[in-house]
Amino acid sequence: MSKLYFYYSSMNAGKSTTLLQASYNYQERGMQTLVLCPELDDRDGAAQVVSRIGISADAVTFNPTDDMYSLVEKLHENCHRDCVLIDEAQFLTRQQVKQISDVADALNIPVLCYGLRTDFQGNLFEGSEQLLAWADTITEIKTICHCGRKATMVLRLDEKGNVIKQGAQIKIGGNDQYTSVCRLHFKKAMAARRPDELMLNGFEDVEVTS
Repeated sequence: MSKLYFYYSSMNAGKSTTLLQASYNYQERGMQTLVLCPELDDRDGAAQVVSRIGISADAVTFNPTDDMYSLVEKLHENCHRDCVLIDEAQFLTRQQVKQISDVADALNIPVLCYGLRTDFQGNLFEGSEQLLAWADTITEIKTICHCGRKATMVLRLDEKGNVIKQGAQIKIGGNDQYTSVCRLHFKKAMAARRPDELMLNGFEDVEVTS
């Protein structure tokens, strides 16, 4: 039986690069892969997964109403697939996570999911929560905070670099809107009310707004 894998991290840890490398490894061995990405993430153009180091691959997009099992089954019937890889998997719904588990169990195709664990307020994304519960194998992709500790959290920033504490959970953005930090500096940034409080707590490079 094939497995459902979840590779999670904070921002800028190389999730898309790791996905693309995994897809390449399959293809190098003569196998066919299916790369999926959410329709709402259009930073790099429709139907593409692009890494920060410049490599990319064509992808099939999905939205929250899609039946992931039916989508994969149809594409698999048209062209045999040996692996399914999903970018930005935090945007999957609870039901879609169960559907991709059916892809692994019923279609016997391994499914590799890559995504963020938590949002800018430290809460689990819906898709990530379900993947943590349903995946056979869970792996952390590590990156570091500015202080050198492992970064596990994400801060959302405005155009001036101020920390944003409130707002919608989903807002697509890159390095200009998000930064990865350790839990200690996440708590300090979220607790601070003024920029000088951050400076006193060793977080000189990030400002704050309520």
